[in-house]
Order: sequence, then C-alpha cells, then structure tokens
Amino acid sequence: MAELYFPLKNDTSRKIIHIDMDAFFASVEERDDPELAKHPLVIARHPSDTGGKGVVTTANYKARQYGIHSAMSAQKAYELCPQAVFKPGNHEKYNAVSKEVREIFHRYTDVIEPVSIDEAYLDVTVNKKGIRSAIKVARMIQRDIWDAVQLTCSAGVSYNKFLAKLASDNHKPRGITVISPEEAVDFLKQLPIEKFHGVGKKTVPKMNEMGIFTGADLYEKSEMFLIQEFGKMGYSLYRKVRGIHDSSVSVTRERKSVGKEHTYGRALTTEEEVLAQLRQLAEKVEGALRRVQRHGKTVVVKIRYTDYTTVTKRVTLPYYIVKKEELFSQARLIWEDVGGIEKGIRLLGITLTNLDPMAYENIVLPLWEDRTY
Repeated sequence: MAELYFPLKNDTSRKIIHIDMDAFFASVEERDDPELAKHPLVIARHPSDTGGKGVVTTANYKARQYGIHSAMSAQKAYELCPQAVFKPGNHEKYNAVSKEVREIFHRYTDVIEPVSIDEAYLDVTVNKKGIRSAIKVARMIQRDIWDAVQLTCSAGVSYNKFLAKLASDNHKPRGITVISPEEAVDFLKQLPIEKFHGVGKKTVPKMNEMGIFTGADLYEKSEMFLIQEFGKMGYSLYRKVRGIHDSSVSVTRERKSVGKEHTYGRALTTEEEVLAQLRQLAEKVEGALRRVQRHGKTVVVKIRYTDYTTVTKRVTLPYYIVKKEELFSQARLIWEDVGGIEKGIRLLGITLTNLDPMAYENIVLPLWEDRTY
C-alpha cells in the first residue's frame, strides 16, 4: 500500500533570534555582590532553614560543575556541594531587570514572544533599525544588554523558532550561534534524539528500541511510520528533523491574572462543601498557571451569596506560589476570615494576580560556526 504524500513547504524567509540570559538569577546576584562569583552559588533557601524542603531555581556555572541544576531539590544540591552558597531568590529584583532587558528588545522590534522571565523570541525580519543581518542585530542586543544591566546573554539565530532555540543553547555563556537553511538538516541529524523538543524520558526508550538514537536515525523513518507510532508528535518530528517549523513569533499581552470561579445551581450550605469546592478551584487554577508558565503573589477569593451580595478579599504574600496546596491554604484562610454560610453560597472563585513568568533552564548542544545568515 502506497503511503500518502504531502508536499513539505519550508519558509526560510524569516529571521528569528532567541535570546537567553545566562544563569539569570545567579548572574544578577553576582553582579550585585561580586564576591559571590568566587563560589558555587545556588538560588534557593538553604535546606537547613527549610527542613530539607525547597528546590533550586538556578545555579551559577561553578555550581553546575558539581551537577547542580534547576528543579533539583535544595537538599540534593547541598549533598552534591556542601560548600555552595545558598541564596533565596529576589523575584522583584529579577523582574525589574527582565523589564529593562525587554525594553532593549523593543529598540529593535515589537514582534517579541517572551517565553519566561529570562528568554524570548524576536522576529527581526523587518526591524526598527533597518538592519538586514540578524546576526548583527543579535550582537547589538548582547552589547546593549551588557551596557544597560551588566549581564550576559546567549543568542541563537535562524529562520524558525525551533532552530533559534537550539542555537541559543549551543554556546553558553555569552555565545552566539547561527543555523542557516543550508546547515539545518546536517545540524539536526547529529543531535541525540532526546534533544528534540517533545521527546521526553518515556519516549526515548521506545525510540531506542526502534533504532532511533539520533536525528539521522529519525530522518530515515517515513512520515506514515512516525505518525502511526507517535501520533501528532510523529507528524511534528518528521518535519522538525527536516528543519521545518512554521510557528510564528506570537505577540501576546502579558497575563495579569489567572482565576477560576463556579456558580452553583444548588447553593452550598455547609463548611465542608465550601472547602471541597475551594480545593477543586485551587487545583484548576494551578493547572491554568502551569499552562501559561506563571506564578504569583496575590490570592483573591470571591464569594457570592444567594441574595447576590458579593465579598472579595485578597492577600499578598512575600513569595511566589503556584501549587494547589498553597492556593487552597490561602483561600481557606481568607474564607475563615470573611466567609459565612448562613445565607448559602451561590458562587466561589479563586484568582492569582501579581504574576511573573516562571524560569526554566536550558540544555547545551554542540557548537556550530557563525556564518553569513
């Protein structure tokens, strides 16, 4: 049976830059206290202060040499490097620096897609400076960031977001890497399969069983085979390994709040019912926050009674939260402070505001030479 064939179109006309700040939080702390740069630095509360709880937000490059990385437990980081300096994060300071960096981006283009507090995609195909070379724009942005905030960043330049992201991870810190249309397929063929976005830890063993260990192995598989074995991801990977990824740089307004509320056909009349519903709402809010990669400091609870009177109260915390347990805990405290069951509850809502992006660290890939793209 012949396979269906869909002609592949590859738009190589765009010029996309991915900017990734180098060890952002740790670098800000080192800038403000140069003594910290002499030591392995972990951005997290010391596990001795938290009973072993907490996770690493990021770490400087000295700490990474010990195997410490973001999302690792602070206790594990301490075990790997007991002499490391642990410093709690200062998100207000990091957010202020991030806004300064964002303003620099706007000098060159308004087609900007922030991914997190420390990275963004920029479409500079047509830019405010009228510069034809995306490489030159990337270098100017690196220079401007250093001049403004004394921090370094790495840049990836290519014709789509997928490749620009891979490129920015190539040469860190302070690097710039270009993947031109002519280089793309050879570059992708030499990558380990786990470096392809979407291929997770559970998928790698399955691919290995099929003899897929690198991009070159993936390239040899037919489109129909990949779709049958991996569904939508197979469809996407067939194109990505050929350097095709048409997702545009998405300019969206920054989200100010994330919330969920529910109106009840039968009024809630017991404390147990209210707490059960608040717990469900907290779970839904956490899911929504993770989808948009945001966390926040201000919890808002809305209560509407059967007589349609409405009470809204908020509490602002000195730290960021995202987990359902934390959301529920704060919502419960607000309910216990202002709520009452006598009238019956018609509507409940939980909203998290005072949002900022959550930060993520990046993988490191082999370096490709800077060419004329």
